Amino acid sequence: MPFAVNVFSSCYTILGPTATGKTRLAVALSARVNGEVVSADSRQVYRGMNIGTGKDLSDYTIDGLPIPYHLIDMVEAGCEYNVFQYQQAATRAIREIQSRGKTVILCGGSGLYIEALLKGYKLFPVPENYALRKRWQNIPDEELAQELARFRPLHNKTDTETRERLLRALEIEHYYETHGELQVTAAPVPSLIFGVRGQRDRIRERITLRLKERLNNGMIDEVKQLLQQGVPSHQLIRYGLEYKFITLYLQGVLDYETLFKQLNTAIHQFSKRQMTWFRKMERDGFEIHWIEESWSVEKQLQYIEQIRALSLQTNDI
Repeated sequence: MPFAVNVFSSCYTILGPTATGKTRLAVALSARVNGEVVSADSRQVYRGMNIGTGKDLSDYTIDGLPIPYHLIDMVEAGCEYNVFQYQQAATRAIREIQSRGKTVILCGGSGLYIEALLKGYKLFPVPENYALRKRWQNIPDEELAQELARFRPLHNKTDTETRERLLRALEIEHYYETHGELQVTAAPVPSLIFGVRGQRDRIRERITLRLKERLNNGMIDEVKQLLQQGVPSHQLIRYGLEYKFITLYLQGVLDYETLFKQLNTAIHQFSKRQMTWFRKMERDGFEIHWIEESWSVEKQLQYIEQIRALSLQTNDI
């Protein structure tokens, strides 16, 4: 039996590490509460990057009912798309969904993107600073990373994967440091937050199995096609994980066995970093209600309903 629509808040967040079934739950919840899904995945915004990012667009249909989704297939692969652009687009999508009296289901594993919306990050398009870049041109990456750590903790490796990303991250931090007059902040998005988690060994098995399936079902051909379409190899490598290692394989840098081994390890490490980010969110004051991925979807939905009811009683939302 569907939940009464007026029992729910106008926004739910479903977060969690990779391979925990977030999308399946988000779609099921959307069907129950007259909702629409807003993706919070930093790579699903790119068109043509489907298998490697796990879009699985067929999952957005439940019992023959298509569930609307947003922030997927926004730009062409090879383009730059950052958290500032995401915050602006997602805010517009959320307002539009809510203006139609529907419920927002924010779903994904990109902690920075989720936090930018829920907390209302102060973000601005930052211009390149050629003077700073010239000053940094002969400084080793290790020293630049130490400089970046002066501004904020390095919770993941995203900003230090390549020298260009490291320079850009430093450029942004220096801009904010010297432009304290910028006080405009996006409005935080009130939301009930649910995290999907699982036993580590079980998730590891699912990650490895899913990787084998994707490699056997066209993921290498997907990357090959992107290269043939003119997407620069260095850009695919910058996107990381599947696109990085498969590009190196296609370039002859890695053999297939090494590709699988290194990529499998990288995805496991990525999963751990995702949980590290979510734990930090909890320490920073976000209340995340954890759901076990091993539960049936119906049990997961019942738990969400219980937390919603308790939140109403305590005026948390």
